Amino acid sequence: MTAVIYARYSSDNQREESIEGQIRECTAYAEKNDITIVKHYIDRAISAKTDNRPQFQQMIKDSDKKLFDIVLVWKLDRFARNRYDSARYKTQLKKNGVKLMSATEIISEGPEGIILESVLEGYAEYYSADLAEKVVRGQTENILKGRCNGGRGTFGYTLDSERKFHIDPLASPFVLESFTKYRDGLTMKEIRDWLNENGIKNPVGGEFTYNSVEHMLKNRRYIGELKFRDVVVPDAIPPIVPLELFDDVQEKIAKNKKAPARRKAEDDYLLTTKLHCGCCGALMFGESGTSRTGEVHRYYKCATAKKKKGCKKKTVRKQWLEDLVVNQTMQLVKDDAAMESIIAKVMELQNKENTNIPLYEKQLRDAESGIQNMLNAIQAGILTSSTKERLEQLEETKRELEARIAEEKLAKPKVTEEFIRFWLLRFRKLNMNQKDQRQALVDTFINSIYLYDDKVLITFNYKEGTQTVTFGEATEVASEGNGSDLDCIPA
Repeated sequence: MTAVIYARYSSDNQREESIEGQIRECTAYAEKNDITIVKHYIDRAISAKTDNRPQFQQMIKDSDKKLFDIVLVWKLDRFARNRYDSARYKTQLKKNGVKLMSATEIISEGPEGIILESVLEGYAEYYSADLAEKVVRGQTENILKGRCNGGRGTFGYTLDSERKFHIDPLASPFVLESFTKYRDGLTMKEIRDWLNENGIKNPVGGEFTYNSVEHMLKNRRYIGELKFRDVVVPDAIPPIVPLELFDDVQEKIAKNKKAPARRKAEDDYLLTTKLHCGCCGALMFGESGTSRTGEVHRYYKCATAKKKKGCKKKTVRKQWLEDLVVNQTMQLVKDDAAMESIIAKVMELQNKENTNIPLYEKQLRDAESGIQNMLNAIQAGILTSSTKERLEQLEETKRELEARIAEEKLAKPKVTEEFIRFWLLRFRKLNMNQKDQRQALVDTFINSIYLYDDKVLITFNYKEGTQTVTFGEATEVASEGNGSDLDCIPA
């Protein structure tokens, strides 16, 4: 029989040795009971109270392939600590012809075994709920006493041996100055740059990012407040930022959120990492600026030209170029012949013969033939110590080969041609006015784009999928009011 081992530990406080111990005991159990292990599924630092465990879900999915007979766990609580989830997934395994077994809890096959299994599952569920209640109670008590619940603390504060907060005389002035600068008109990006230029490190020892600055400016700990779940304790720790200044900053953050976001200029460039300069080959990146009228202009610029190192490639307006690329890609998607060619290529790639499986299958047939010959010899009365030893070797070889074949098949999931066609053709129905759907189209079908002063070369993700568009054609579109000039004036 073949089996997979499922191992898990539930928190960062536990160590990798926990996994190794589970696998060791499961492996010993398998060897003792003549079970061949074909794969390990391991979830680290994930509780069994939830079924949202990547390796667990992959194991349940793989059980449908009929490549293993048993899921072996160290204890049943590794599988689930929730009776509903346990029953649900055991039923699914049973439907697929797979049995759940515990290496350390001996459970018989009869009705009494079912009762014992239910008791063990119920105890695991009770233990989990009781532990969670104790943890919540302890963390609530920490908040009431002004202690930190976990992590490395908060920038601007230090923690003593009892994990109580004290103002850091070195870091706290930068916290207060950051709040003041934002209230006085600096952006979060500018505050990030100011902190990094001054060599200030975040609580984990790295540079500040836009997100860490935003988190700092919204953190109510700086006005002395601690919160856990629905428990809020004002004046629990020494404040760094006056309440009036904190409220002014929150009001400004809310106001800026409703306004056109300045930060979007950093993020919303559809062709980043795929767009290259046709003159020098360097990548082209998005830039933006604001005119005297307050209008934001966005465009792509060659990285070499930006550094003033010799390339004279002109900047190109973002919206014009992105619309051109998206429209050309949609023409490909709507071309039945091109899509059928892509589907055929995908199937060809998937169906490429696995060179290992035929070799293992041939060796397996040879081993089975050898076993049959040995059995025929035994039936004929030829039984020596060497015959018995050879038979055991062949049976061991057979088990190893069956395990290798199962591993190869598990490592290569099969997707049908119908599913590939459905998945690719759904791009025809995407709304090209939505950013995420435009991005999905570009990410899936475009390999690279080379931008020249008179044309754009688009290479798609399939053989012979290259298309050149001259800007003479694009100018005709622009003259009809659907585009913009290529020779842009930088903002």
